[in-house]
Amino acid sequence: MVNQNHTKSESALIKKVWDIANVLAAAGVGFTDYITQLTYILFLKMDSEKEEFGLGSNILDGYKWQDLVQYSGQDLVDKYEDILRELSKDTGLIGTIFTKATNKITAPVHLKKVIDMVSGENWYMMEGDFKGAIYESILEKNGQDKKSGAGQYFTPRALIKAMVDVVDPKITETVADPACGTGGFLLAAYEHMKPQSREIEKQTFLKNNALFGADNTALVVTLASMNLYLHDIGTGKSPIVCQDSLTENYDEKLYDVILANPPFGTRPQAAGDVSVVRTEFIKTSDNQVNFLQHIMSIVKTGGRVGVVLPDNVLTDGGATAKVREKLLKEFNLHTILRLPTGIFYANGVKTNVLFFEKGTSTKDIWVYDYRTGIKHTLTMKPMKRENLDDFVTCYCSGHMQDRKQTYSEDNPNGRWRKFTAKEVYSRDQLKLDFKWMDLSEKDDRTLAELLQDMKNKSSNIAKAVAELEKLIGEVDE
Repeated sequence: MVNQNHTKSESALIKKVWDIANVLAAAGVGFTDYITQLTYILFLKMDSEKEEFGLGSNILDGYKWQDLVQYSGQDLVDKYEDILRELSKDTGLIGTIFTKATNKITAPVHLKKVIDMVSGENWYMMEGDFKGAIYESILEKNGQDKKSGAGQYFTPRALIKAMVDVVDPKITETVADPACGTGGFLLAAYEHMKPQSREIEKQTFLKNNALFGADNTALVVTLASMNLYLHDIGTGKSPIVCQDSLTENYDEKLYDVILANPPFGTRPQAAGDVSVVRTEFIKTSDNQVNFLQHIMSIVKTGGRVGVVLPDNVLTDGGATAKVREKLLKEFNLHTILRLPTGIFYANGVKTNVLFFEKGTSTKDIWVYDYRTGIKHTLTMKPMKRENLDDFVTCYCSGHMQDRKQTYSEDNPNGRWRKFTAKEVYSRDQLKLDFKWMDLSEKDDRTLAELLQDMKNKSSNIAKAVAELEKLIGEVDE
């Protein structure tokens, strides 16, 4: 019964959020700007509720919820902007959530609507899973909004869940995402690790020290920090930082598990040359190849990686081929999951998930083809977690020695196939674009049979036209 009430309350709250989004959209405030402002206001309200319960506040007097809600009209907007300026200077959790905070809702009547909506709920005492689920669902809606462009920060949760399930992070391990977006991988890792132990020491480590995420976009850092905070993660200091993982604040810290879907494409010129800072990198302007090198550099020996990368990382020559060679020699790239198009915001992007471990070189590579003959769309036929059940089963996480191919001479379209070390290392430039499935329908008819079929179809069409003409004639009479 509790779950039913939660579901009902969650949908009701999301409807409120969405209704105001529509009002603001009509006034020219995009959904991404709205969700960011909602985050700021929500944090102020929760801090106020926390203080009422005698748990203190980290916000200075004069910049709290009660200082804001006493105003109306333009004074409300002015006070709100004053609060944002002050809180963005903080060096702790508050400063992370209010990273480069500015107001995007300039009309007092619209700002008041958002404040009133937040004011109508008690957020702090909601269960972390519940209020977190509300926020996650709002982020997912935002990710599906093509106009906002927010989809680039949003990886389908079905894919994230499957990746976390097979990489299987443990509650005592550290997990990092150097291009964390709204925090989906970190949150899924947390939810996977949380039930593993009830020991207070391990739970405290999980909430405060196990996770690390970085993104170079301020508004995304705000959303990710709040997403984790609403799940009661990093309530003292956010595990999210605003930085360019490839060049800024680079340190030698290593992690047990890396889960990521880094940005694709050519690195913007204004972002700076990665090779100037990371002199150990093979020089390239491809973002995804640089992120792969970064991930290879921050995973511990014995550590595990699951990373989404486009096809070119598996096929390009030059610098990319050199990085691929390093990956095969210094890491065990044991599994590749080929993904279909239609699951990300960018149409037509062909991607793969590479699963590898640091410490031993690659021998056999197992490939699961979830691309050939598979069609998904973001709205009409989104990928669901159960779509990847077969892959997860075939992966044999924790007991890879039990893996068995579904591909064979008798089943040439089996999706799970092993390529031996000999097959891998004999490929031109170590290209890893493994393809073997052929689901095209073969036409075994002779030329005479084809001609006869064409005659039959032509005759049928002629009969249909004659019938149609007869019906039209009767109607005219």
